[in-house]
Amino acid sequence: MQKPPQEDFSLKETNPHLGGGKVTGDKLTSTYDLVEQMQYLYVRVVKAKDLPSMDVTGGCDPYVEVRLGNYRGTTRHFEKKSNPEWNQVFAFSKDRIQATVLEVTVKDKDVVKDDFIGRTLFDLNEVPKRVPPDSPLAPQWYRLEDRKSDKAKGELMLAVWWGTQADEAFPEAWHSDAATVSGTDALANIRSKVYLSPKLWYLRVNVIEAQDLVPTDKGRFPEVYVKAILGSQALRTRVSQSRTINPMWNEDLMFVAAEPFEEPLILSVEDRVGPNKDEVLGRCAIPLQYIDRRLDHKPINSRWFNLEKHMVVEGGGEKKKETKFSSRIHMRVCLEGGYHVLDESTHHSSDLRPTAKQLWKHSIGVLELGILTAQGLMPMKMKDGRQTTDAYCVAKYGQKWVRTRTIIDSFSPKWNEQYTWEVSDPCTVITVGVFDNCHLHGGGDKGGGARDSRIGKVRIRLSTLETDRVYTHAYPLLVLHPSGVKKMGEIQLAVRFTCSSLLNMMHMYSQPLLPKMHYIHPLTVSQLDNLRHQATQIVSVRLSRAEPPLRKEVVEYMLDVGSHMWSMRRSKANFFRIMNVLGGVIAVGKWFDQICNWKNPITTVLIHILFFILVMYPELILPTIFLYLFLIGVWYYRWRPRHPPHMDTRLSHADSAHPDELDEEFDTFPTSKPADIVRMRYDRLRSIAGRIQTVVGDLATQGERLQSLLSWRDPRATALFVIFCLIAAIVLYVTPFQVVALLTGFYVLRHPRFRHKLPSVPLNFFRRLPARTDSML
Repeated sequence: MQKPPQEDFSLKETNPHLGGGKVTGDKLTSTYDLVEQMQYLYVRVVKAKDLPSMDVTGGCDPYVEVRLGNYRGTTRHFEKKSNPEWNQVFAFSKDRIQATVLEVTVKDKDVVKDDFIGRTLFDLNEVPKRVPPDSPLAPQWYRLEDRKSDKAKGELMLAVWWGTQADEAFPEAWHSDAATVSGTDALANIRSKVYLSPKLWYLRVNVIEAQDLVPTDKGRFPEVYVKAILGSQALRTRVSQSRTINPMWNEDLMFVAAEPFEEPLILSVEDRVGPNKDEVLGRCAIPLQYIDRRLDHKPINSRWFNLEKHMVVEGGGEKKKETKFSSRIHMRVCLEGGYHVLDESTHHSSDLRPTAKQLWKHSIGVLELGILTAQGLMPMKMKDGRQTTDAYCVAKYGQKWVRTRTIIDSFSPKWNEQYTWEVSDPCTVITVGVFDNCHLHGGGDKGGGARDSRIGKVRIRLSTLETDRVYTHAYPLLVLHPSGVKKMGEIQLAVRFTCSSLLNMMHMYSQPLLPKMHYIHPLTVSQLDNLRHQATQIVSVRLSRAEPPLRKEVVEYMLDVGSHMWSMRRSKANFFRIMNVLGGVIAVGKWFDQICNWKNPITTVLIHILFFILVMYPELILPTIFLYLFLIGVWYYRWRPRHPPHMDTRLSHADSAHPDELDEEFDTFPTSKPADIVRMRYDRLRSIAGRIQTVVGDLATQGERLQSLLSWRDPRATALFVIFCLIAAIVLYVTPFQVVALLTGFYVLRHPRFRHKLPSVPLNFFRRLPARTDSML
């Protein structure tokens, strides 16, 4: 039986015709120089005047139809208006034009059949060309003609020109590629847009103490804690140990807040009066707009806040709500501007600057990205009885997100859009994702059932790029499914990292990766995990509220939400990554063992000579090591990587993962699998954990044996070791160090004739030392 052909997951270098071929040396010169030029016929419909009345009421409902071959675009229509203004732009791709005449027709909207008012014809060979930075073409008045080319009543103001995707009219234009899409919302969903992440702050609430609390039951010691709520985030302190009406905590609570601040911080002091029963002793709301902002580690002034308590008071036969201010709470509340709010995985961060702009340093360069085309995309959905894909790209770097236009019904879409970011740190990553738009023709928004499907993702680390070089490659789009890894197609990108100051960039390598507050007042791992989760939720909610929305599933995929969940495949991959790192040490150990066993006598003799020189002249040891490392680096320069790194299926163990392991990786949390499958996976996890437990126990045993050398747990062993230490001290005192080093080295490198296969005396002694395994249950 013939094996199926192996899929090609490799990175391929491409040679696109960038910037219309305007190349000077290695650097392209035009403004839109990282994409292929795409020619478009632009038609700007501005307004009309003196249109005739088409009905008995003396008015008309005009709209304009722009027709080119089989493509037809229409403006919105106005009711009862003879001088309408549209100011709409239509763009027709030159690659799909199959006509020589452009027809612009003014019609009257009617319930039964739209009436013809007049038209204007343009020969495409007569249309002028425009290339930015030329000024926009001024629109002109054109007299309307009837079907017989005679003059009709009314005039239409138009501008028609040939241009490229660099034209400023391109983003908001109606495109012939999207002729099948109708409706204002659907058209907005397919246009290219730039989004900005909200400005995120860490909010630190240092709860110090409270005073004059008034519990309902005064005959018991109150168990008081503070609960703080900010939007969907809720945290609480521990129960105060003082058990009085003046409790103390001195505990920090950390939140994530986003500008503009929409919700106040709500604090409530509560008394645990019983199981699952808490009594509110006071509450206060603090607007974030008036909170102090801290840029460094200096403490801010604490403040007292009044606690409100609403009580129902009966009097005069009526019940009234009364607010009392008898209690107070003492806190330090501040917005931390010296931290970077982590909303991405720390391994794939695209921005490492602190929140406060006052602490930002100058940028070190510019990153330019050209999103060219995709090839061989997989069909993602069924539409009108056939398989199709409506693909768009999203790129994220720093606070700036970009979304390309959606190419309708194409497995080889051409975007050719270029974007630019300022770079403040070279050790950052840009992420490019490809998605299928499932919100066209009004579908999916009703009921919120449809989600934009992920096609694949590419990450490029800027520090792996050479400066001022254009990288043009086709990246495989790989997605992991429960059935295994699948190639969804390829995306062609052009990337250039331009450095404005080489000295500043080199200086960045000596700076801490994160802002200094992360090291002066570090946050715990659990705090960072919780805060990152809250940050990603805030970013996804804010961007999903934009127009058009950048949907929640898209943002979460780009930010790697859920990457911390357990995965047997990832665990194996990380284990083999560790083994690969230790492979060099293991190889050196094997090589040294061969030297000691005289596998190659000439090499062993040379090592003896080198060892003798280094012992006699110890000042040469460090220079020799660094010279050796320098020579290795220079030698490997010839084979330096010439391409950016990409997703590696073998490194990820995606190509060899067991189907059940992948099914477990895609399981929900908490699990939704049947009990027998969960039991099997639990037993498998127990067996793996048992092996890890054994290894950890062996490491602990070796450490305890070292401790027992001087603990007198085994009196005879400790006595032997103490006597040995005394003799060694005397011998080493009277013997020159170089003699001791030479004798030790020559003993280790002795010929196999003077060796025996039994373990050495020191090893035998060490293995007999006691450990605390005898005390384990």
